[in-house]
Amino acid sequence: MKYDIPTALALATFFATSTLAAPAPDSGAKTLAQLSGTYASTGPEDWGRGTYGTREFSFHHGQWMLHFVLALDPAMTNKVFEFRTAGTYVVARPSATVAGAYEVDFREDAKYVTLHATDPKLVQAFGLASCGLTSGVERNVSVNGCAGWKPVSVCSSDYDLLMLDEQRGLHFGVRPEDNDMCTPDKRPTRLLPAVVKR
Repeated sequence: MKYDIPTALALATFFATSTLAAPAPDSGAKTLAQLSGTYASTGPEDWGRGTYGTREFSFHHGQWMLHFVLALDPAMTNKVFEFRTAGTYVVARPSATVAGAYEVDFREDAKYVTLHATDPKLVQAFGLASCGLTSGVERNVSVNGCAGWKPVSVCSSDYDLLMLDEQRGLHFGVRPEDNDMCTPDKRPTRLLPAVVKR
């Protein structure tokens, strides 16, 4: 079947604007990129080896902040330290290893540690003895790092996973024992229990 030139052009325009339309944007990635509010642990979480922790994440206009507290008891009365970090984040792509999760790069512009433990042996055991910390005083460790937290100049981003479940709980990736997620190849392959929006 032959078409004259005007008809052929009309058909070409029709197919270009209908069947070849751009795919719809990823709504999951868009939702994660626009997170707003505070997501926190529902209670003290068992971090193994007799330690317990709480996580609190805040999101606002592409900015994020983490406040983490580690203690030696589930009541969180015997605190060892607090860690705080903040920066911007980018939702990269759907995870190839964890269904429903996305690869997310969390930039850390600053890192802070507050020591609570006073027993020198305990402080040494957690690698905090050489950080110049004073009990109860928050210290900026962005330049020199501290224990498992590398300086910002060496590790400026955490390569993590993120998933928002049906109950609006937010799941991050399981961190390795050495706390090193500074390069894309260190990105987790499993998810932690959810932190929940307050």
